[in-house]
Amino acid sequence: MLPQGEKGLTQLRPSEAASFLEATELIDWNHPAVRAKAAELASGQREPTALARACFEWVRDNIQHSVDFQRNPITCAASEVLLHGTGYCYAKSHLLAALLRANGIPTGLCYQRMSLDEAGDRFCLHGLNAVLLPVHGWYRMDARGNKTGVNAQFSPPVEQLAFDLTVPGERDYSDVLSVPLACVAEALRRHHRWDELAANLPDCSATTLAAEALA
Repeated sequence: MLPQGEKGLTQLRPSEAASFLEATELIDWNHPAVRAKAAELASGQREPTALARACFEWVRDNIQHSVDFQRNPITCAASEVLLHGTGYCYAKSHLLAALLRANGIPTGLCYQRMSLDEAGDRFCLHGLNAVLLPVHGWYRMDARGNKTGVNAQFSPPVEQLAFDLTVPGERDYSDVLSVPLACVAEALRRHHRWDELAANLPDCSATTLAAEALA
């Protein structure tokens, strides 16, 4: 775990960088299809920021958000998201992390807590990414997918995420995690249809998130 923006590329210790480059069960960048897509996106790119933009825009625009397009199945691992071309925000963040890690760019996972209604009676987590860029340090980007009212862009050093926090109780979690939250992975694995998960979106407290971040 690293606080957002606290360390630049040259300040990241090798032991810290390693965890943000690892292939894991869900960020499985060692899968042949993920590696091939990562290599395709890297073609012609000469520096990390341009490559990060190419990967971000590809995931944002080419992987359909499960709810926006009412698509099944529910995907979780990066290779599943790539295979089926669909995923919730969490799953899309797994794929984006995998594509960037496959190209040697440290990438982590971030979360926001968002209200499901204007009254703030129900909340859920929203998943996005942070990438470690030369000069800029940790930079958050949200590949959830644009639509009317949502216009996430890659414009470092300025963040332009999918959602603004406007309802009391909504919050940004500043932790940059090397692996997905357990509650997110469990929700994606437990449900098989987009509407089932939409009715049971994961949520957790800041205390729970901090505990997982330090684990």
